Amino acid sequence: MRTRTKICGITRLDDAKASILAGCDALGFVFYEESPRYIALDAFKVIAKELPPFVTKAGLFVNADPSDIEEAIQSGLVNVLQFHGDETADFCRQFKFPYIKAVAVSSSVDLLQYAKDFYDAEALLLDASHEYLKGGTGQTFDWNLIPHSLSKPIVLAGGLTVDNVKEAIKKVKPYAVDVSGGVEESKGIKNSLKIQAFIKETQDAAV
Repeated sequence: MRTRTKICGITRLDDAKASILAGCDALGFVFYEESPRYIALDAFKVIAKELPPFVTKAGLFVNADPSDIEEAIQSGLVNVLQFHGDETADFCRQFKFPYIKAVAVSSSVDLLQYAKDFYDAEALLLDASHEYLKGGTGQTFDWNLIPHSLSKPIVLAGGLTVDNVKEAIKKVKPYAVDVSGGVEESKGIKNSLKIQAFIKETQDAAV
């Protein structure tokens, strides 16, 4: 099965278009003000309205106020919510909207329990654990910590680059991979050549 690719931390229309041209399946927009990849909702709307159909737009939130999440949903431009904080399953499902729950993976995290708790999530996004960063760490984690019997689709994140994404796909066999820093020139500014190379590696991994 083909592994999908999500380019996260989009802040510019040119980067969104370059990602789509290279063959990405989804774009991530960070509605978390403490992130260096933060984008305001109004700026997101400008970009989203210029994008072609059949590309998923994910809105990333970290312990956000429900009213801010509702505002993003009401824009009609977000296709899926991505929760990267300490949100409970009840919190995530209150919006009655497709969502993905991010998990900071460590040896003390029970991923099988996460899959049960967030049974209605579209997928679990597995990322590296960090003391204070909520995603975008640029760090990988031990892929051996992922149980083979996980019942939810996996979106693999955490320090993925053109140099390791093929290995990651062959080992984990995720539904999708999620990259941000691995295709950037600087935080929030993407590099089209890195995006092209990264997506080619994901496609080659399926051969």
